[in-house]
Order: sequence, then structure tokens, then C-alpha cells
Amino acid sequence: MSTWPGKFIIGLTGNIATGKSVVRKMLEHLGAYGIDADALGHRAIAKGAPGYKPLVTLFGQWILTEDGEIDRRKLGRLAFADPEIMRQIEEIVHPLVGQAVQWLVKRSPKDVIVIEAIKLLESDLRKYCDSIWVVTAPVEQQLERLIRKRGLSRTEAEIRIQAQGSPQAKIAAADVVIYNDGSFEKTWNQVRKAWKLVVPKQAVATTAVGTPSAEKPSAATASNLTVRKAGPKQAKEIAAFLSKIKGKEVSRGEVLAAFGEKAYLLLYRDDEVVGLLGWQVENLVSRANEFYLLPDVPLEEAAPLILAEMERGSKELQCEAALLFLPPALAQKKALWQKVGYTLRTPESLGMRAWQEAAQESQPPGTVMLFKQLRQDRILQPL
Repeated sequence: MSTWPGKFIIGLTGNIATGKSVVRKMLEHLGAYGIDADALGHRAIAKGAPGYKPLVTLFGQWILTEDGEIDRRKLGRLAFADPEIMRQIEEIVHPLVGQAVQWLVKRSPKDVIVIEAIKLLESDLRKYCDSIWVVTAPVEQQLERLIRKRGLSRTEAEIRIQAQGSPQAKIAAADVVIYNDGSFEKTWNQVRKAWKLVVPKQAVATTAVGTPSAEKPSAATASNLTVRKAGPKQAKEIAAFLSKIKGKEVSRGEVLAAFGEKAYLLLYRDDEVVGLLGWQVENLVSRANEFYLLPDVPLEEAAPLILAEMERGSKELQCEAALLFLPPALAQKKALWQKVGYTLRTPESLGMRAWQEAAQESQPPGTVMLFKQLRQDRILQPL
């Protein structure tokens, strides 16, 4: 076992845009607690955070945006163009990320932890890991993802890929290699197989304790409503419900692909699916951007029930805040949302940079955002 007694640590790495986060999500669906070390690195250099002043001292005011935050894109261009600058940045950021990872691991109730980090093998995080997993993908897929998802030019994308060198060195150090070069289902099958072979059975058993599942629904309401966590096995059932709600065909494959980014909670009335919440956790912020109910389901009963289950899962994942994105007509029911602790907010009003970025990244067009703070203590909080 690892540095932390009773914990089994999977170190997840791979070159940029190979799909590490998708594989981390898959491991979370299987019961692991996921940590995005690269996102923690972003938190470490936010205004007022421990890494902010050292970087501004090193590079000067010109790396700041108009609101005084470090311009990560500008810093990235510097780092990927000059290995020495990359080294200087890592000397500041890596120790802070290591401290944050330890803070999260010690407080996680789960016994299987997956730490995703692009520089896992080059940092001290490697020594904490019981098993090293490497994700790899063809270069053309990496380029396409960087251009489509991060808005980089092809030249910028090529520079970032080339700066990381050949993936063969990472693959050579791996206990498990995941080839993310096809469909979600193909990658999911690799992850499930590796999970069964690598993760100790005792750790899997304890990881599953307390996790909501199809076998452990929430308590029923007066209308006989219950909430159950769905997994990829329920993709066909989810697709059928979404097809009914949207009035157009939603395929099982589309739902499976969505599992690479989010989780689903299903609302049942007896054995019929009558509601759905699609949500995800990134950078310790829970975001729900899909909420559907059949017309005859009472919102006053359904919303508190399904949100309570999302929040229970969010707190288990140590989230600081929850964001709920709703159509304007639904968001207008302010009394209901206030009763369960949510208030209408704009991304700009959230104050903390990580929360603002979560809102900006996740808010679907045409929706209204509601916010709820889940805990007061914050990781890598301003000093």
C-alpha cells in the first residue's frame, strides 16, 4: 500500500490532450476519488494564493491580466517555449500541489485515489503511487482536442505537444497503458479490465461503501420518488428518457460519450424513470447542467430530493461549492431554490477565481446560474 495507510493510489498521466481526464472520470464511476493535480496548480497561482507572489516576483507585472490575475495562457507560452522557464515554474508550483494532494487524500473517505497529473513522473507525486497508469492517443487526435477544446492555433498546439517529447518514456514507466484512440466504450472496457486486475479487492470493497447506486436508492417521498446513481450500464435507460423529454432520438452511444465528462442521477417513481440530473465535479466545484422532469412530477418534491443526493456526493468529493444551471422559467421559482440553499448569481459575483472559471466553463447558453457554498474551508486558499 501507499504512503497513506489504507489508501491505494493510482497515478494517472500521459501527454497533453490524450484523454487523461476522461479516464479519471471512468475511474470515478468505478468508485475512486479523483484529484486533478493540474487544476490544483492553477489554484496555487491564483491571486493571493501561495504561488502567486513568487511567480510575479520572478516574471514581473507583465504576466498579469487587467484584474491582477496571472495570465495562464501567456505563462504557458513562455513555459512550453523554454525548458528552463518551465523548470522555474515547476519549482514553485509542484510543492504546493503536493501539499494540496496530501490534504485531499487524507480527508477522502474513499480508499482508492486517482491522481491525474501531466508531470506525475517528473514530480514527487510519483513516489506516492501504488500503480502508474498512462493514457496515450494519436498525435492528430491530440491536435484536434487542443484546437477544439482549448482554442489553440495549430502552431500553438504543435509546440505544446512537441515540448513534452515522445510518449514512449511514459509508457515504459507504466503499470497500465490505456489506448484512448477510439470510442468511449472501447476505452471504458480497458479501464474496467485494468481496475479488476490492479486494484486490491479490499480497497474496491471499502471504496463502494456509502456510494449511492441502483441497489441503494434514496429514501422514498410521499409521491414514491427515489433517487439512484446511474452508471454506464444504464446508458440505454438514460437515452430512452432523454429521447422522451427532448422529443428527438438520443442514442446510447451519445450517453456513453457523456459519461466521459459527467455523472447522472435518475429519479424514479416506482420503477419508472421520471427525472434526471446530469452533473460533474472539476476543481472541487460541483456543476449540474442537465435537470429534467416529466410534466406530472411535483418539482417541490423532486428538486430537494435529487439536489440532496448531488450534494451528498459533492461533499464526499470535498467540493467547496455547487452550481446549478437552469432554464429561466425554472430558475424564477426563487422560493423553492432558496429553501434548499441556492441563490441566483452571476459568474462575476462569485469572487473566488476557481468558482468563476467553473461557472464560465460550464454554463450552457440561455440558462440561469444558482449557487450554493458547501463548505467554508478552502484548499490553497489565499494567504
